[in-house]
Amino acid sequence: MSHLKQKLNQIPALPGIYKMFDSTGQIIYVGKSKCLKKRVQSYFTKSAKQPKIERMVFFITDVDYIVTDTHLEARLLECQLIKELKPYFNSQMKNDRRYFYLRLAKSGHSHAMSIVLEREDDTFGPFRRKHLIQSMIEMFTHLFPIVHETNRYIFKYHTLPEVMNQDDFSRNRESLIQFFSEEKMMQRLIIQLTLCMNEEAAQFNYERASYYRDLISGLTYINHVLHDYKQLATSDLIIRIPVQDGEKLFFVSKSNIILRTHFSTLTPAKIDAFLDEGLKTKSKFACKWDEKANIDFQNILFSEIQSLPEECILKIL
Repeated sequence: MSHLKQKLNQIPALPGIYKMFDSTGQIIYVGKSKCLKKRVQSYFTKSAKQPKIERMVFFITDVDYIVTDTHLEARLLECQLIKELKPYFNSQMKNDRRYFYLRLAKSGHSHAMSIVLEREDDTFGPFRRKHLIQSMIEMFTHLFPIVHETNRYIFKYHTLPEVMNQDDFSRNRESLIQFFSEEKMMQRLIIQLTLCMNEEAAQFNYERASYYRDLISGLTYINHVLHDYKQLATSDLIIRIPVQDGEKLFFVSKSNIILRTHFSTLTPAKIDAFLDEGLKTKSKFACKWDEKANIDFQNILFSEIQSLPEECILKIL
């Protein structure tokens, strides 16, 4: 324990990742923080903790860490290590083989959507929140058929799901393909559902209003996964992040960081030179694409870029 206390006192107040070891030398948890010292030491205070954390701390006999220049790099490294090591006490990001797709049936009468584990024709995803998608599929059956006419969707709530004839099933399928494929059509549907929710609430039909609220929540999540990443997945951009002793530039190409360089001072000439080097590196860069694993890295990149001030996004190509 004295060895562990000594280790804790040596941890710097810098961004990075930390690894927790048990008595056999196995890594049982990987985490990240903007301030390693504060975060790691918090596990060993007497303050109240979640039962899972209390249990994990009982097994910790050693700690190691890796300092990174930025929180972005800490998050990406954490994700990479969790996928590689699959530590026992980590739950998120290590089971990406379980991520799934939303599949549209080609024919039928009622089961228009289902969940499948692999990419097929007419599938959308991958997604991580299985319970939410399953609930959304069930809720949608109360609106089918949904038909697109004159720039709006026509639908009606049914207390019991209706059995569709083949013509209704086909038109309903066309609508599903449309709003899952096009962000503007997804937004149009969400706006219409929001109006329905407000109308039901105004008439004190709170149960029905809650139905629309939950369906909107599910569609908002789907819209985020399917459409918010599109620019990131198809663009090249340079981002600038201040670090302790200067600034760091990242060349991001199609959701991958292919070049990163630290600068004590940054000038327009250095940015142009970095761009040239990034474009050259991009032409030689080969990445084995795994869309299930990559969605976690995309999510990290997207959220970090969204949190940056506008002036930190230097170029979008």
